[in-house]
Amino acid sequence: MSFTIRPAIAQDADAVCGVLRRSISECCEADHRSDPAVLAAWLGNKTPQTVTSWFESPTNVSLVALRDNTVVGVALLTGAGKLALCYLLPDVLRQGAGKALLAEMEARAVALGMKTMFLHSTLTAEGFFAAHGYRRDGNVRAPYGIDTVLFWKPLVEHAAAPDSQRKRFCNCNSA
Repeated sequence: MSFTIRPAIAQDADAVCGVLRRSISECCEADHRSDPAVLAAWLGNKTPQTVTSWFESPTNVSLVALRDNTVVGVALLTGAGKLALCYLLPDVLRQGAGKALLAEMEARAVALGMKTMFLHSTLTAEGFFAAHGYRRDGNVRAPYGIDTVLFWKPLVEHAAAPDSQRKRFCNCNSA
């Protein structure tokens, strides 16, 4: 199955919110354990207004994955090299959309001169990132109450994770 990857635009915000909310609610149960307080905190900033502000930030790179002109995935990279979002609709998992989003985001990061990327992965997604060359660098407790895994990946030969990327906290609410 093929997916189209393109830059996200403000008009994608409603659809992206649907992707984020469904992915977190349905795919990340092992992380939130159906705890209403954790879910409310995690989903709290997943609004069209907030998502639009993320897309319009000049320091972020935002991409969407489309299947049949429908948004089925989203990825967002901050200017600091943090992959702050990488989410898919549950019905497109393991069909190549995540791999396509990640590959395009890594290519864009290299084009911007970034030597590494880092992220805070859910426990649910850690196998995906490990399979795509990301290196575990410890555990991090997210502000909304779940445990995450800090990962980083060299994008160019002999790149090392800068100290600024070894932060032991998550800025997910400010992505």
